[in-house]
Amino acid sequence: MKSITINGSKRESVGKKSTKALRNAGQVPCVLYGGDKPLHFSADEIAFSKLVYTPNAHTVVIALDNGETLNAIMQDIQFHPVTDSILHIDFYELNDEKPITMEVPVHFIGNSRGVKAGGVLRKNSRRLRVKALPKNLPDFIEVDITPLKIGDKLYVTALENEAYKIMHTDSTVVCQIKRARAAMALAALEDDEDEDEETEETSAEATDAQE
Repeated sequence: MKSITINGSKRESVGKKSTKALRNAGQVPCVLYGGDKPLHFSADEIAFSKLVYTPNAHTVVIALDNGETLNAIMQDIQFHPVTDSILHIDFYELNDEKPITMEVPVHFIGNSRGVKAGGVLRKNSRRLRVKALPKNLPDFIEVDITPLKIGDKLYVTALENEAYKIMHTDSTVVCQIKRARAAMALAALEDDEDEDEETEETSAEATDAQE
């Protein structure tokens, strides 16, 4: 998985006053968990743009001003309710020998047989939670929809991989091919017309019987 480097500075003070001062200076207060003790640091808000405002998944290299570098993943993020500026970010330190769980995007490829026949692709799961050693974390999970026909559903069980474990129930639907609304409306209209014809035929038969 690709990494993004965040250059930061250790925080000596973590009180409300110092936190407010950091934010006023365009800095984001952060905490790194997973080590011997939580590590508090801060970084320019603009440094997180490629990490936060993207559909892709990344690990993070936290490069501190004392020369220390730490590998991590973003675990939680808080935004201001009005301005959408970043208020706080939690990270979790990676251990090469310890599996980690994170969300990765799903990439759909191919042209479904069902779509060619007039169906519509519904993407039920655009991201999936996977568990793996850091070195085995995928950038994305590729899903080939080519063989899917109208009415078919693709479950997470079809995406099993030895390198990582998908942390969803077997009944989780990743995507499905649904009949287009226009086709459904046409089918309903045809059913109504068939019923009308049957009613007319029944009425005609009843009239003939009376005569």
